[in-house]
Amino acid sequence: MPTIAVDREGLFEALGQRYTTEQFDELCFEFGLELDEDTSNSDRPIVNGKQEPAQLKIEIPANRYDMLCFEGIALMLNIFRSNKTTPNYRLVAPRDGELQTITVHEETSRIRPYVSGAVLRNIHFTQERYDSFIALQDKLHQNLARQRTLVSIGTHDLDTLHGPFTYEALPPEQIDFVPLNQAKKMNGAELMRFYENDKHLGRYLNIIRDSPVYPVIFDSKRTVCSLPPIINGDHSKISTKTKNVFIEITALDKTKVEIVNNILVAMFSQYTEEQFTVEPVKIFSKHNHETRETPDLTPRETQAEVSYINDCCGLFLSAEDICKLLTRMSYHVSPSKSSPNIVDVHIPPTRADVLHQCDIMEDVAIAYGFNNLPRSFPTKSGTIAQPLMINKLSDIVRLEAAMAGWSEVMPLILCSHDENFAWLNRKDDGNIAVKLANPKTAEYQVVRTSLLPGLLKTIRENKHHSVPIKVFEVSDVAFKDSSLERKSRNERHFAAAWYSKTSGFEVVHGLMDRILLMLKSAFITSEEGLDGKDVGESEYWIEEVDDPTFFPGHAAAIHVRVSGKEHIIGVFGILHPSVLDKYELRYPVSTLEMNIEVFL
Repeated sequence: MPTIAVDREGLFEALGQRYTTEQFDELCFEFGLELDEDTSNSDRPIVNGKQEPAQLKIEIPANRYDMLCFEGIALMLNIFRSNKTTPNYRLVAPRDGELQTITVHEETSRIRPYVSGAVLRNIHFTQERYDSFIALQDKLHQNLARQRTLVSIGTHDLDTLHGPFTYEALPPEQIDFVPLNQAKKMNGAELMRFYENDKHLGRYLNIIRDSPVYPVIFDSKRTVCSLPPIINGDHSKISTKTKNVFIEITALDKTKVEIVNNILVAMFSQYTEEQFTVEPVKIFSKHNHETRETPDLTPRETQAEVSYINDCCGLFLSAEDICKLLTRMSYHVSPSKSSPNIVDVHIPPTRADVLHQCDIMEDVAIAYGFNNLPRSFPTKSGTIAQPLMINKLSDIVRLEAAMAGWSEVMPLILCSHDENFAWLNRKDDGNIAVKLANPKTAEYQVVRTSLLPGLLKTIRENKHHSVPIKVFEVSDVAFKDSSLERKSRNERHFAAAWYSKTSGFEVVHGLMDRILLMLKSAFITSEEGLDGKDVGESEYWIEEVDDPTFFPGHAAAIHVRVSGKEHIIGVFGILHPSVLDKYELRYPVSTLEMNIEVFL
């Protein structure tokens, strides 16, 4: 979790109260923070003849990006202590009515496709506020922006620039400007060489260095504002004398670019002449349908169940009580008119971490006080305390396979595209596997659609052991599914592989019979001791199948009829020699794979 150092006296002044170390530690605990260190209790260095001011080093939860600066900590603690109300953030147009604009060129899609912006008009900086403004950008870069790879922020003195602005992507040789705090003009290629040994900026160069085009933001006079995500131009650098701040944020992530913008302007709009007001910027991006005004500071609307909150916390709060508690956590809340069991919640734009009513429930518990919650465990609990049915079914199958003498393995869920398709003699039509957009290695390109690659790779890495090798796995595979909101679905599969000097087809067949028997599915030929009526409403049979993964004439599909509905749940057989050759296996292998979800 990030640790933020804030001026001790400055924070106590903002809170309107002085605390001892123990008292402030207790306040932090109540809010879900942790006081890591109070330097007033230790020796501090002498700087310019003066002792460094005492600092409070506060550990911030990883999800609270709105508290990565002095302003956020002071504001949230004041609201928590009911000293302040939740700010009403507003978008206000400039006096002439014309918004600043950023026109996005289509070439930016090749390098950094998204941009957002805002203007903080008539802001008043002191040295402390300026330092905090720069520090917040750095903290957001390191945490939410993942070392500037996903998002990068540029802040400029608007009075030195002339809108409208353009966001372009150009070859590095065509970008000439004076970088921040430098005196020499250089192009993009020269800039890369100049900063390659820089301790601060050198680590960011690889983000765009190998790209044929670099992202760049110009004003109307072709003055370079910034070369994201590396550095701003010196022409528009901000200082404590800056009155109007132009903020541009470029990104690879469509969601995070707006989160960063909202947090940055929300925290420092309290220093504008008209408090908590932000001037929006118009983004023109026709090629990817991202034309809009930013930032969007409208609170998100959701609902939470009173019964859910009370059950999880062990409380008996009314809707009105919950509203009062959530107000202390910076929400706007009111009892719902549709149901007495519902509260309508307006989530502030700074709380991107609130995704579900469980997050709202957690904030209720914080406002109520964790130490004040009733201690009812273990006689009462908000949990169901039973496994999901799919996991219970998996344990049954897992136990039977293990008792039959097979060893369980747990390979990775990611594999290469060839391992999942070509090496199994299967074709990819583009509508089957979930693919990684930016795989780091060729070994992890897709989410597996079969458990066989993992089993065969396990055998390959252990083929120096004595044979036979008998391994199985019960786990998920994934498929594309455009009918679902998330565009994909999981399936729980069971797979087993036999590796020996003989094919072992009958062994794998026997394992399949054993598993299906334990799942109370009768063989359709009514074998002795298996009466469908007594065993259950499930029966199965096998039919020969022509599958290129298997040796011709040595594979069978598994058919199951459950409650009168027929399913083909899998296939088993002896693997084709070309498959063995790809996986570097010198002995025959028989495999079995089936979908066990039909037995739920």
